[in-house]
Amino acid sequence: MARDSGAGEARRASDRGRYGRLSRERVLASALQLVDREGLSALSMRRLGAELGVEAMALYRYAASKDALLDGLVEALYLELEERLSAEPEAGRADAAPAWRDGLHRIARATYDVCLAHPQAVPLLTTRMLAVPLARRPLAVLKDHERVLALLREAGLDDAGTAAAFRALTAWLLGYVSVELRPMVDNSDEQDPAFRLGLHRMPPQELPGLREAAPALTEPGGPAGLAAGLDALLDRFVETAGR
Repeated sequence: MARDSGAGEARRASDRGRYGRLSRERVLASALQLVDREGLSALSMRRLGAELGVEAMALYRYAASKDALLDGLVEALYLELEERLSAEPEAGRADAAPAWRDGLHRIARATYDVCLAHPQAVPLLTTRMLAVPLARRPLAVLKDHERVLALLREAGLDDAGTAAAFRALTAWLLGYVSVELRPMVDNSDEQDPAFRLGLHRMPPQELPGLREAAPALTEPGGPAGLAAGLDALLDRFVETAGR
């Protein structure tokens, strides 16, 4: 009980930081900036309070726990996704793709861009979704699910096909981003490509294929690879549906 009382006093007394009165948006924005700079391991209520110039207890009005703060970061990423989609014109692609396909490509590319802008926070898109049931996810996340499902239905898929395509699309997008962000260079100071990649650490007799492919694997697939894989995935489901 004493802790609850102290929390209330801290909230009332410390709700104004060095940047003015707090808000959920400001708290989450500061948390994301901290993670962008120093990684998820640096994030704590105490550290975030110091960033904002308030006592840590003042933050519990906006995030009731560390897990709630992490969910808030996921929310912030999806809100940025919404902003990017709203800011981009809905111009069709050069290949005159149908509107539903163009819409899915816009979502995939915007998600890719958000993830590359905040690589330190990307693991949360998987770990928090493993921990949080569907109905308890932030509204911004659910609205993204709704957008994708509506476009898949527009493609003519039935309920089962829509669900299967939704799972496959989600797995492809998050998997692709994760592969893009994996560290590949062993020593950035090395000029020799083999030593730069650390190939001398890989047993040549046991890993001949990996050693040969390593230089190519270090090159990111970029938006073009993302789009090509997405089209291949969508073609598979649309063809199965007989359309």
